[in-house]
Amino acid sequence: MMSKCLLEREFFTRNTLQVAREILGAQLVRVVDGERLSGIIIEVEAYQGEQDLGCHASAGLTPRTQVMYGPSGYAYVYFTYGMHWMLNFVTEGEGVPAAILIRSLVPVEGLGYIAMQRVGRPRAEWTNGPAKLCKAFNITGAENGMDICRLGGPIWVERNHTIPDSSVTNSPRVGLNKVPEPWKSIPWRFRVSNEFFLD
Repeated sequence: MMSKCLLEREFFTRNTLQVAREILGAQLVRVVDGERLSGIIIEVEAYQGEQDLGCHASAGLTPRTQVMYGPSGYAYVYFTYGMHWMLNFVTEGEGVPAAILIRSLVPVEGLGYIAMQRVGRPRAEWTNGPAKLCKAFNITGAENGMDICRLGGPIWVERNHTIPDSSVTNSPRVGLNKVPEPWKSIPWRFRVSNEFFLD
């Protein structure tokens, strides 16, 4: 039986920009060794197709990008800078390589586990970046290709807060310094402008 709170595949099988905007305020759930961890999604970036020169799919179908070409609602987890994992959710239809990068969360559940994963870091720095949240939630390449639209799996997303447009900011994506315009500056980074009202 499907949870009424679960974001189902139809949510992800839509335009990437729409999914990116509407996933703000949703709750990422991760189960590790039977323990439920969760956090409210407050920042994402959209990557949309082979024509998007900021997107991995601009290189076409490769072993790395294969998951992006598959059906929506799956995790695309990649390794970068030789040290960091990054969590993405595949969007749009099969054969259309697009995804949203989960950039920042507000931790809600499993705070003890998260604190151990981020030992020595203040709470404000536990999940305020894509690599940080993967470390905090123990997300690695083992989760690449996982179905996020299935309860009982290692990762899924639940509805939670509805974020008004007045509380969302748009800006260029991060770290695309070598990407040509307009892709370098296109405002496909969506962020909750004031996270404190979520508490």
